[in-house]
Amino acid sequence: MVDLSEISKVLDLEELEKTRVKLLGKNGVITQKFKELKNVAPEKKKEVAKELNELKEKALALIAEKKQELEEKLLEEQLKKEKIDVTSFVPKATGAMHPITETMNKIIDFFTKLNFSVETGPLVEDDFHNFEALNLPKYHPARDMQDTFYFKDGTLLRTHTSPVQIRTMKKQKPPIRMISPGAVFRRDYDLTHTPMFHQVEGLVVDEAGKVSFANLKFILESFLIHMFGDVKVRFRPSFFPFTEPSAEVDISCIFCEGKGCRVCSHTGWLEVLGCGVVDPNVFKAVRYENVSGYAFGLGVERFAMLLHRINDLRSMYEGDIRLMEQFK
Repeated sequence: MVDLSEISKVLDLEELEKTRVKLLGKNGVITQKFKELKNVAPEKKKEVAKELNELKEKALALIAEKKQELEEKLLEEQLKKEKIDVTSFVPKATGAMHPITETMNKIIDFFTKLNFSVETGPLVEDDFHNFEALNLPKYHPARDMQDTFYFKDGTLLRTHTSPVQIRTMKKQKPPIRMISPGAVFRRDYDLTHTPMFHQVEGLVVDEAGKVSFANLKFILESFLIHMFGDVKVRFRPSFFPFTEPSAEVDISCIFCEGKGCRVCSHTGWLEVLGCGVVDPNVFKAVRYENVSGYAFGLGVERFAMLLHRINDLRSMYEGDIRLMEQFK
């Protein structure tokens, strides 16, 4: 009969496969034995066939057993080779700060050095703080610009960080000098919008006559030079329900230096934030009298995209290591 002991002596999977073919392949030893059955005497054929089937089953079982043994050994060797000692000291950190966090910190750093306090508030807001107190009464058309996430009880995910300004004014008396950084939510998703993003809004309130648009202009020009370097700044008349007069602020394109390119739509300018003098109706909502103030707001992702030349806002939230490695 056929000697199956060679199966146990096999050292790797490649050799095992060769042994299997040698025994059970198309021209294998055991296969040939089955072919020779036609030459066996009729009275012995049943007994020989039984022995051959038992031999074949035993060979298959031994091969399967050996294969499992070799695969386990191979896996063990691979794990030893790839083993990482998580307790070992790494002299140089390989991580990096996320561009949004880095940009947020740079913004906060500028304003805190000018004695702006950093205020925070809840992510889930009520209609009064998110809309009505900001001169956005029910059915005001500007509400349609917000694309709000509502809950069944009438509360909502805040669409801007302006409610923090309302809450701060309700619990403090002027003078107020604050910024409110944080996450906000709107139902939007494309190259330049995501359902969650980050804003930094600022508010300055003091006695009537002590705060003017000129103060606001000086602060924002200094801030934008701090963020983008030597850029030109311009203010364009605009509309926001909570400020009057209002303006949108542009910087000279940092890509073409104002000459005109695809990024700035060949205008030479990039829009970066909105601002204005606080509307009297906002002060009325928080019961302030004889005060004046200004406010401004910006999208942190917008600044991060410009600073780091990122084309698609969504890529900053996908965790793609190829993108994140660029910020080491």
